[in-house]
Amino acid sequence: MMARLGPFLVSCLLAFTAGHMFNYTVILYLQEAVGSDLLAGIGFGLAFGSSIVFGWFAGVVCDRVPPHRVIHGAQALFLAGLACLWWAQGGASEQARVAWVLGGAFLGGLAWSFVGPARLTTLAQMARPEELRPATILFNLQVLVGFGLAPLLIGVVRSQASWGTVIALAASGFVVASILIANLQSRANTTPSSNSVLADIGEGFRVVGSDPLLKQLMLAAVLAYTMTGPLQILLPKLAREILNLSELQRGAYLGLLALALIVGGVTALALSKRVHHGHVMFGGIVAAGLVFASLSQISSVALSAATLACVGMAGGLVISLVVSGIQAHAPVAMRGRVMSMYSITSQVVPALSGVAAGALVNAVGVTWAIALAGVTLAGIMLFAAWRMPRLRSYNGQS
Repeated sequence: MMARLGPFLVSCLLAFTAGHMFNYTVILYLQEAVGSDLLAGIGFGLAFGSSIVFGWFAGVVCDRVPPHRVIHGAQALFLAGLACLWWAQGGASEQARVAWVLGGAFLGGLAWSFVGPARLTTLAQMARPEELRPATILFNLQVLVGFGLAPLLIGVVRSQASWGTVIALAASGFVVASILIANLQSRANTTPSSNSVLADIGEGFRVVGSDPLLKQLMLAAVLAYTMTGPLQILLPKLAREILNLSELQRGAYLGLLALALIVGGVTALALSKRVHHGHVMFGGIVAAGLVFASLSQISSVALSAATLACVGMAGGLVISLVVSGIQAHAPVAMRGRVMSMYSITSQVVPALSGVAAGALVNAVGVTWAIALAGVTLAGIMLFAAWRMPRLRSYNGQS
Protein backbone atom coordinates (compact mmCIF):
# COMPACT_ATOMS: atom_id res chain seq x y z
CA MET A 1 0.00 0.00 0.00
CA MET A 2 2.72 2.47 0.95
CA ALA A 3 4.56 1.95 -2.35
CA ARG A 4 1.47 3.11 -4.24
CA LEU A 5 0.17 5.73 -1.83
CA GLY A 6 3.49 7.00 -0.46
CA PRO A 7 4.04 9.88 -2.93
CA PHE A 8 0.43 11.01 -2.51
CA LEU A 9 0.67 10.97 1.29
CA VAL A 10 3.97 12.88 1.22
CA SER A 11 2.27 15.38 -1.11
CA CYS A 12 -0.53 15.68 1.48
CA LEU A 13 1.99 16.32 4.27
CA LEU A 14 3.74 19.06 2.29
CA ALA A 15 0.48 20.68 1.19
CA PHE A 16 -1.13 20.71 4.65
CA THR A 17 2.06 21.95 6.31
CA ALA A 18 2.29 24.75 3.74
CA GLY A 19 -1.43 25.46 4.15
CA HIS A 20 -1.16 25.88 7.91
CA MET A 21 1.95 28.02 7.39
CA PHE A 22 -0.26 30.19 5.17
CA ASN A 23 -2.84 30.55 7.95
CA TYR A 24 -0.28 31.35 10.64
CA THR A 25 1.43 33.86 8.36
CA VAL A 26 -1.84 35.74 7.85
CA ILE A 27 -2.55 35.81 11.59
CA LEU A 28 0.95 36.60 12.85
CA TYR A 29 1.72 39.19 10.18
CA LEU A 30 -1.45 41.13 10.96
CA GLN A 31 -0.73 40.89 14.68
CA GLU A 32 2.96 41.81 14.51
CA ALA A 33 3.37 44.09 11.50
CA VAL A 34 -0.07 45.74 11.52
CA GLY A 35 -0.71 45.43 15.26
CA SER A 36 -4.38 44.49 15.07
CA ASP A 37 -5.93 41.44 16.74
CA LEU A 38 -9.24 42.32 15.07
CA LEU A 39 -7.73 42.19 11.59
CA ALA A 40 -5.91 38.98 12.52
CA GLY A 41 -9.26 37.44 13.45
CA ILE A 42 -10.81 38.62 10.19
CA GLY A 43 -7.85 37.23 8.27
CA PHE A 44 -8.18 33.86 9.98
CA GLY A 45 -11.90 33.83 9.21
CA LEU A 46 -11.22 34.49 5.53
CA ALA A 47 -8.43 31.92 5.37
CA PHE A 48 -10.14 29.08 7.20
CA GLY A 49 -13.83 29.91 7.51
CA SER A 50 -14.67 30.49 3.85
CA SER A 51 -15.56 26.84 3.38
CA ILE A 52 -18.94 27.47 5.05
CA VAL A 53 -19.79 29.32 1.82
CA PHE A 54 -17.69 27.61 -0.84
CA GLY A 55 -17.28 24.09 0.59
CA TRP A 56 -20.68 22.90 -0.64
CA PHE A 57 -19.83 23.88 -4.22
CA ALA A 58 -16.41 22.24 -3.82
CA GLY A 59 -18.04 18.89 -3.05
CA VAL A 60 -20.06 19.01 -6.25
CA VAL A 61 -16.96 19.93 -8.27
CA CYS A 62 -15.03 17.00 -6.76
CA ASP A 63 -17.78 14.63 -7.95
CA ARG A 64 -18.15 16.19 -11.41
CA VAL A 65 -14.47 16.77 -12.21
CA PRO A 66 -11.50 14.39 -11.78
CA PRO A 67 -10.43 15.36 -8.26
CA HIS A 68 -6.68 15.41 -8.99
CA ARG A 69 -7.35 18.44 -11.19
CA VAL A 70 -9.16 20.10 -8.29
CA ILE A 71 -6.10 19.51 -6.07
CA HIS A 72 -3.82 21.28 -8.54
CA GLY A 73 -6.30 24.13 -8.92
CA ALA A 74 -6.59 24.56 -5.15
CA GLN A 75 -2.82 24.62 -4.74
CA ALA A 76 -2.57 27.22 -7.49
CA LEU A 77 -5.00 29.35 -5.47
CA PHE A 78 -2.74 28.97 -2.43
CA LEU A 79 0.21 30.16 -4.51
CA ALA A 80 -1.81 33.17 -5.68
CA GLY A 81 -2.68 33.93 -2.05
CA LEU A 82 0.98 33.66 -1.05
CA ALA A 83 1.87 36.05 -3.87
CA CYS A 84 -0.54 38.58 -2.32
CA LEU A 85 1.10 38.09 1.09
CA TRP A 86 4.56 38.52 -0.43
CA TRP A 87 3.54 41.76 -2.13
CA ALA A 88 1.91 43.01 1.07
CA GLN A 89 5.12 42.64 3.10
CA GLY A 90 7.58 43.56 0.37
CA GLY A 91 6.07 45.86 -2.22
CA ALA A 92 2.71 47.32 -1.23
CA SER A 93 2.38 50.71 0.41
CA GLU A 94 1.62 50.83 4.12
CA GLN A 95 -1.95 51.93 3.35
CA ALA A 96 -2.54 49.01 0.96
CA ARG A 97 -0.82 46.13 2.72
CA VAL A 98 -3.84 45.16 4.86
CA ALA A 99 -6.00 44.90 1.74
CA TRP A 100 -3.38 42.69 0.07
CA VAL A 101 -3.13 40.41 3.12
CA LEU A 102 -6.90 40.06 3.40
CA GLY A 103 -7.18 39.47 -0.35
CA GLY A 104 -4.57 36.74 -0.07
CA ALA A 105 -6.40 35.26 2.91
CA PHE A 106 -9.58 35.10 0.82
CA LEU A 107 -7.77 33.19 -1.94
CA GLY A 108 -6.39 30.83 0.70
CA GLY A 109 -9.90 30.31 2.03
CA LEU A 110 -11.08 29.34 -1.44
CA ALA A 111 -8.20 26.88 -1.69
CA TRP A 112 -8.95 25.32 1.72
CA SER A 113 -12.58 24.83 0.62
CA PHE A 114 -11.47 22.59 -2.25
CA VAL A 115 -8.23 20.91 -1.19
CA GLY A 116 -9.59 18.71 1.64
CA PRO A 117 -12.51 17.07 -0.19
CA ALA A 118 -10.45 16.77 -3.39
CA ARG A 119 -7.62 14.93 -1.65
CA LEU A 120 -10.00 12.64 0.27
CA THR A 121 -11.93 11.85 -2.92
CA THR A 122 -8.70 11.11 -4.80
CA LEU A 123 -7.47 8.88 -1.98
CA ALA A 124 -10.66 6.81 -2.14
CA GLN A 125 -9.99 6.13 -5.82
CA MET A 126 -6.34 5.21 -5.23
CA ALA A 127 -6.83 2.88 -2.26
CA ARG A 128 -8.21 -0.63 -2.57
CA PRO A 129 -11.43 -1.27 -0.59
CA GLU A 130 -9.59 -3.07 2.21
CA GLU A 131 -7.02 -0.26 2.36
CA LEU A 132 -9.43 2.66 2.50
CA ARG A 133 -9.84 2.84 6.28
CA PRO A 134 -6.12 2.67 7.23
CA ALA A 135 -5.25 4.92 4.28
CA THR A 136 -7.69 7.56 5.51
CA ILE A 137 -6.22 7.38 9.02
CA LEU A 138 -2.76 7.86 7.47
CA PHE A 139 -4.13 10.83 5.53
CA ASN A 140 -5.51 12.36 8.72
CA LEU A 141 -2.13 11.80 10.35
CA GLN A 142 -0.54 13.98 7.64
CA VAL A 143 -3.10 16.69 8.47
CA LEU A 144 -2.21 16.52 12.17
CA VAL A 145 1.55 16.52 11.52
CA GLY A 146 1.18 19.49 9.18
CA PHE A 147 -0.82 21.35 11.82
CA GLY A 148 1.91 20.76 14.40
CA LEU A 149 4.87 21.34 12.07
CA ALA A 150 3.76 24.65 10.55
CA PRO A 151 4.22 26.93 13.59
CA LEU A 152 7.54 25.25 14.39
CA LEU A 153 8.86 25.92 10.87
CA ILE A 154 7.69 29.53 11.00
CA GLY A 155 9.41 30.03 14.35
CA VAL A 156 12.70 28.57 13.09
CA VAL A 157 12.66 30.59 9.86
CA ARG A 158 11.56 33.82 11.53
CA SER A 159 14.43 33.54 14.02
CA GLN A 160 16.85 33.78 11.10
CA ALA A 161 15.05 35.48 8.22
CA SER A 162 12.09 37.63 7.12
CA TRP A 163 8.47 36.92 6.31
CA GLY A 164 9.49 36.70 2.66
CA THR A 165 11.48 33.55 3.43
CA VAL A 166 8.51 32.03 5.27
CA ILE A 167 6.30 32.72 2.25
CA ALA A 168 8.88 31.26 -0.14
CA LEU A 169 9.13 28.08 1.97
CA ALA A 170 5.34 27.66 1.98
CA ALA A 171 5.20 28.22 -1.78
CA SER A 172 7.93 25.60 -2.28
CA GLY A 173 5.83 23.14 -0.28
CA PHE A 174 2.87 23.58 -2.61
CA VAL A 175 5.03 23.33 -5.74
CA VAL A 176 6.70 20.09 -4.60
CA ALA A 177 3.31 18.74 -3.46
CA SER A 178 1.98 19.21 -6.99
CA ILE A 179 5.10 17.74 -8.62
CA LEU A 180 4.78 14.58 -6.51
CA ILE A 181 1.31 13.91 -7.97
CA ALA A 182 1.95 15.31 -11.46
CA ASN A 183 1.36 11.88 -13.04
CA LEU A 184 -1.63 11.00 -10.87
CA GLN A 185 -4.87 10.32 -12.71
CA SER A 186 -8.37 10.19 -11.23
CA ARG A 187 -11.90 10.18 -12.58
CA ALA A 188 -15.17 11.97 -11.98
CA ASN A 189 -17.46 10.15 -9.55
CA THR A 190 -20.65 10.92 -11.47
CA THR A 191 -21.66 10.88 -15.09
CA PRO A 192 -22.49 14.26 -16.64
CA SER A 193 -26.00 15.39 -15.75
CA SER A 194 -28.25 18.38 -16.26
CA ASN A 195 -28.76 18.88 -12.51
CA SER A 196 -27.95 22.30 -11.14
CA VAL A 197 -25.22 22.69 -8.53
CA LEU A 198 -27.85 23.41 -5.88
CA ALA A 199 -29.71 20.23 -6.83
CA ASP A 200 -26.52 18.20 -6.48
CA ILE A 201 -25.80 19.79 -3.10
CA GLY A 202 -29.32 18.95 -1.96
CA GLU A 203 -28.88 15.37 -3.14
CA GLY A 204 -25.78 15.07 -0.98
CA PHE A 205 -27.72 16.24 2.07
CA ARG A 206 -30.49 13.75 1.34
CA VAL A 207 -28.05 10.86 1.05
CA VAL A 208 -26.37 11.67 4.37
CA GLY A 209 -29.73 12.28 6.06
CA SER A 210 -31.15 8.97 4.88
CA ASP A 211 -28.22 6.87 6.13
CA PRO A 212 -28.39 6.66 9.95
CA LEU A 213 -24.76 5.62 10.39
CA LEU A 214 -23.36 8.25 8.03
CA LYS A 215 -25.51 10.95 9.62
CA GLN A 216 -24.42 9.99 13.13
CA LEU A 217 -20.75 9.80 12.10
CA MET A 218 -21.06 13.35 10.77
CA LEU A 219 -22.63 14.48 14.05
CA ALA A 220 -19.78 12.79 15.92
CA ALA A 221 -17.35 14.85 13.81
CA VAL A 222 -19.19 18.02 14.84
CA LEU A 223 -18.93 17.10 18.52
CA ALA A 224 -15.27 16.06 18.27
CA TYR A 225 -14.26 19.32 16.60
CA THR A 226 -16.27 21.36 19.11
CA MET A 227 -13.46 20.76 21.62
CA THR A 228 -10.77 22.37 19.42
CA GLY A 229 -12.12 25.93 19.70
CA PRO A 230 -11.94 26.06 23.52
CA LEU A 231 -8.49 24.43 23.39
CA GLN A 232 -7.13 27.12 21.06
CA ILE A 233 -8.75 30.01 22.93
CA LEU A 234 -8.50 28.95 26.57
CA LEU A 235 -5.15 27.16 26.76
CA PRO A 236 -3.00 30.27 26.10
CA LYS A 237 -4.82 32.10 28.91
CA LEU A 238 -4.46 29.07 31.20
CA ALA A 239 -0.72 28.92 30.49
CA ARG A 240 -0.27 32.64 31.14
CA GLU A 241 -2.68 33.38 33.99
CA ILE A 242 -2.92 30.12 35.96
CA LEU A 243 0.38 28.32 35.29
CA ASN A 244 2.40 31.56 34.99
CA LEU A 245 4.58 30.18 32.20
CA SER A 246 7.19 32.20 30.33
CA GLU A 247 6.90 32.82 26.58
CA LEU A 248 9.16 29.86 25.78
CA GLN A 249 7.38 27.61 28.27
CA ARG A 250 3.97 28.59 26.84
CA GLY A 251 5.18 27.62 23.36
CA ALA A 252 6.29 24.22 24.60
CA TYR A 253 3.04 23.71 26.55
CA LEU A 254 0.86 24.56 23.54
CA GLY A 255 3.08 22.56 21.19
CA LEU A 256 2.41 19.52 23.35
CA LEU A 257 -1.20 19.53 22.14
CA ALA A 258 -0.15 19.12 18.50
CA LEU A 259 2.22 16.29 19.43
CA ALA A 260 -0.51 14.55 21.45
CA LEU A 261 -2.95 14.80 18.53
CA ILE A 262 -0.38 13.09 16.33
CA VAL A 263 0.14 10.34 18.90
CA GLY A 264 -3.64 9.87 18.99
CA GLY A 265 -3.69 9.49 15.20
CA VAL A 266 -0.91 6.87 15.32
CA THR A 267 -2.83 5.04 18.06
CA ALA A 268 -5.94 4.99 15.86
CA LEU A 269 -3.92 3.42 13.05
CA ALA A 270 -2.59 0.73 15.38
CA LEU A 271 -5.91 -0.05 17.08
CA SER A 272 -8.47 0.50 14.30
CA LYS A 273 -9.03 -3.25 13.81
CA ARG A 274 -8.98 -4.07 17.53
CA VAL A 275 -11.42 -1.64 19.12
CA HIS A 276 -15.17 -1.02 18.96
CA HIS A 277 -15.28 2.26 17.06
CA GLY A 278 -18.60 3.52 18.39
CA HIS A 279 -17.62 2.95 22.01
CA VAL A 280 -14.23 4.62 21.49
CA MET A 281 -15.80 7.65 19.80
CA PHE A 282 -18.32 8.27 22.57
CA GLY A 283 -15.99 7.32 25.40
CA GLY A 284 -13.08 9.29 23.96
CA ILE A 285 -15.02 12.55 23.68
CA VAL A 286 -16.63 12.18 27.12
CA ALA A 287 -13.24 11.43 28.68
CA ALA A 288 -11.57 14.31 26.80
CA GLY A 289 -14.24 16.73 28.01
CA LEU A 290 -13.95 15.70 31.64
CA VAL A 291 -10.14 15.64 31.58
CA PHE A 292 -10.11 19.07 29.92
CA ALA A 293 -12.42 20.36 32.65
CA SER A 294 -9.97 19.08 35.27
CA LEU A 295 -7.29 21.43 33.89
CA SER A 296 -9.16 24.23 35.66
CA GLN A 297 -8.18 22.74 39.03
CA ILE A 298 -4.54 21.88 38.30
CA SER A 299 -1.76 24.30 39.20
CA SER A 300 1.18 21.93 38.75
CA VAL A 301 2.83 22.49 35.36
CA ALA A 302 3.93 18.86 34.99
CA LEU A 303 0.50 17.47 35.89
CA SER A 304 -1.23 20.01 33.66
CA ALA A 305 1.00 19.06 30.72
CA ALA A 306 0.31 15.34 31.26
CA THR A 307 -3.42 16.04 31.46
CA LEU A 308 -3.32 18.13 28.27
CA ALA A 309 -1.48 15.29 26.52
CA CYS A 310 -4.32 12.92 27.45
CA VAL A 311 -6.88 15.33 25.97
CA GLY A 312 -4.90 15.60 22.75
CA MET A 313 -4.39 11.86 22.36
CA ALA A 314 -8.11 11.21 22.89
CA GLY A 315 -8.96 13.88 20.31
CA GLY A 316 -6.52 12.55 17.71
CA LEU A 317 -7.80 9.00 18.22
CA VAL A 318 -11.48 9.92 17.92
CA ILE A 319 -11.12 12.26 14.93
CA SER A 320 -9.06 9.68 13.02
CA LEU A 321 -11.67 6.96 13.58
CA VAL A 322 -14.53 9.30 12.66
CA VAL A 323 -13.05 10.47 9.35
CA SER A 324 -12.10 6.91 8.35
CA GLY A 325 -15.68 5.81 9.09
CA ILE A 326 -17.17 8.62 7.01
CA GLN A 327 -14.81 7.85 4.13
CA ALA A 328 -15.58 4.12 4.24
CA HIS A 329 -19.36 4.62 4.24
CA ALA A 330 -19.65 7.49 1.76
CA PRO A 331 -21.39 6.39 -1.48
CA VAL A 332 -18.92 6.49 -4.38
CA ALA A 333 -21.05 8.80 -6.52
CA MET A 334 -21.45 11.22 -3.59
CA ARG A 335 -17.99 10.98 -2.05
CA GLY A 336 -16.93 14.51 -2.99
CA ARG A 337 -20.05 16.01 -1.46
CA VAL A 338 -19.92 13.86 1.68
CA MET A 339 -16.24 14.56 2.30
CA SER A 340 -16.80 18.27 1.69
CA MET A 341 -19.34 18.20 4.55
CA TYR A 342 -16.66 16.68 6.77
CA SER A 343 -14.08 19.24 5.62
CA ILE A 344 -16.50 22.10 6.33
CA THR A 345 -17.10 20.66 9.80
CA SER A 346 -13.36 20.43 10.51
CA GLN A 347 -12.84 24.11 9.63
CA VAL A 348 -16.01 25.90 10.70
CA VAL A 349 -16.93 24.15 13.98
CA PRO A 350 -13.61 25.03 15.69
CA ALA A 351 -14.08 28.67 14.68
CA LEU A 352 -17.63 28.79 16.06
CA SER A 353 -16.76 26.99 19.29
CA GLY A 354 -13.76 29.29 19.65
CA VAL A 355 -16.05 32.31 19.48
CA ALA A 356 -18.28 30.75 22.14
CA ALA A 357 -15.24 30.01 24.32
CA GLY A 358 -14.08 33.60 23.97
CA ALA A 359 -17.46 34.89 25.09
CA LEU A 360 -17.49 32.43 27.99
CA VAL A 361 -14.04 33.37 29.26
CA ASN A 362 -14.95 37.06 29.12
CA ALA A 363 -18.05 36.34 31.20
CA VAL A 364 -16.75 33.96 33.89
CA GLY A 365 -12.93 33.90 33.68
CA VAL A 366 -10.56 31.23 32.44
CA THR A 367 -10.95 28.73 35.31
CA TRP A 368 -14.72 28.52 35.13
CA ALA A 369 -14.67 28.67 31.32
CA ILE A 370 -12.45 25.57 31.09
CA ALA A 371 -14.57 23.69 33.62
CA LEU A 372 -17.87 24.60 31.99
CA ALA A 373 -16.65 23.91 28.45
CA GLY A 374 -15.31 20.46 29.33
CA VAL A 375 -18.28 19.35 31.42
CA THR A 376 -20.78 20.68 28.87
CA LEU A 377 -19.14 18.78 26.01
CA ALA A 378 -19.03 15.57 28.07
CA GLY A 379 -22.71 15.99 28.95
CA ILE A 380 -23.71 16.60 25.34
CA MET A 381 -21.78 13.51 24.26
CA LEU A 382 -23.47 11.36 26.89
CA PHE A 383 -26.84 12.58 25.63
CA ALA A 384 -25.72 11.85 22.05
CA ALA A 385 -24.72 8.31 23.03
CA TRP A 386 -28.28 7.75 24.24
CA ARG A 387 -29.84 9.30 21.13
CA MET A 388 -27.54 7.71 18.51
CA PRO A 389 -27.93 3.94 18.83
CA ARG A 390 -26.61 3.22 15.32
CA LEU A 391 -23.26 4.83 16.09
CA ARG A 392 -23.22 3.31 19.56
CA SER A 393 -23.36 -0.16 17.99
CA TYR A 394 -20.85 0.66 15.21
CA ASN A 395 -17.90 -1.73 15.43
CA GLY A 396 -15.89 -0.29 12.55
CA GLN A 397 -17.12 -2.75 9.95
CA SER A 398 -20.92 -2.65 9.71
